[in-house]
Amino acid sequence: MRPPEPPPLPALTRAEAEFVDRYLEVLDQLGRINPARGSDTYGALRAAQALVSRAGALRNALALMHERGEARIHTATLTRALRVLDGERRAARVTVPPVPPN
Repeated sequence: MRPPEPPPLPALTRAEAEFVDRYLEVLDQLGRINPARGSDTYGALRAAQALVSRAGALRNALALMHERGEARIHTATLTRALRVLDGERRAARVTVPPVPPN
């Protein structure tokens, strides 16, 4: 039995797609750095080093949007794209885990 097909990505400009992709990369690195979820300093160090370049790429994606005259961030559309790309799970790794029940 095959897993269900994910919903299709909403229509995005190339710059919006780049913005979403770079944002998710930053989230992934922050999740690896999160002291509440990590397991070793070396992995966190490597993620912190990668975060620098990923944040620069995110900045460049936003600058490109601005240069192209894309002044508005269409939150509903980009939120749908983030959900399709598993953004909720990836963002959850950045948070502090809930306190386990006693």
